[in-house]
Amino acid sequence: MKCSALVLGLLALLLLAMATKPAHCKYYSKTIPNIHRKEKVTHLHFYYFDILSGTKPSAVEIARPSLTRNDTSPTPFGSLTATDDPLREGPETNSTVIGNARGIYLSASQYASQMTLMMYKDFGFTAGKFKGSSFGVFSRNPIWETTPREVAVVGGRGKFRLARGFAKLRTHYLNVSNGDAVVEYRVTLIHY
Repeated sequence: MKCSALVLGLLALLLLAMATKPAHCKYYSKTIPNIHRKEKVTHLHFYYFDILSGTKPSAVEIARPSLTRNDTSPTPFGSLTATDDPLREGPETNSTVIGNARGIYLSASQYASQMTLMMYKDFGFTAGKFKGSSFGVFSRNPIWETTPREVAVVGGRGKFRLARGFAKLRTHYLNVSNGDAVVEYRVTLIHY
């Protein structure tokens, strides 16, 4: 008796579920021609301070593979570093801070002579005309190249919305023993 009541209850529940009205939804898309906004080109010039040493570093190692535990270089192959690096107007440590580069970089080369970092960073401005705006870099950075090397700009927000472009990098200062570096950035952004 109990078994048939259970079967009847499940059957009623199944019929009730099938009797409900399905929700219908239509995909919505609207394309508006961009006649009101023209693309702009902005050129930026600043210095990026990546400091791994001292009592308050701006970059800290957050992971290192066990295979490279004995490697004494500041950024051995496979190491992952988190950053909150200041952006300054000039290469001097007392020059005005105009923003920060927050993100991570990964040491992506097995050979010290070809040291390459994979950068995933947001370059945000905290002062001046572009305060509150930022652009993103997702790119390979071959740090031993002596000519200005290039990284890709893949997006932006604020005044740099929908940015794309590139940055030319030149190492201004590098301490090979502790990894501290000052890098000159010349950035070309195309945005709305």
